[in-house]
Amino acid sequence: MSTQEVLERLVFNSEGLLPAIIQDDDSGDVLMLAWMDREAIRRTLTTGRVTFWSRSRQEYWRKGDTSGHRQYVRGVAVDCDDDTLLVRVVQLGAACHTGTRTCFEGREVAAQRGEVEH
Repeated sequence: MSTQEVLERLVFNSEGLLPAIIQDDDSGDVLMLAWMDREAIRRTLTTGRVTFWSRSRQEYWRKGDTSGHRQYVRGVAVDCDDDTLLVRVVQLGAACHTGTRTCFEGREVAAQRGEVEH
């Protein structure tokens, strides 16, 4: 599927954004979630580096441009509703701006575990 076909297929929210789940290509770990608009997706699909849209700064950003902790695209998939991307990456350094490997590391919350019924 071409970049243009992907962009036409996607369903964006009212702000013109969709969530992108970033996953380590080797380990399968979920590293982070960030937002992309059409241009960020186009850049990601055509450059091999992940580009996001910063909702707070209202500008594009590539992971690692200031920190050196870069993300290199290994694969991109669209979910069944066409409204979320899964981007598999090679992550160099920390994925989180706090310096942790993932944005979820050390941030577990208490939750009742469900019993598996067969």
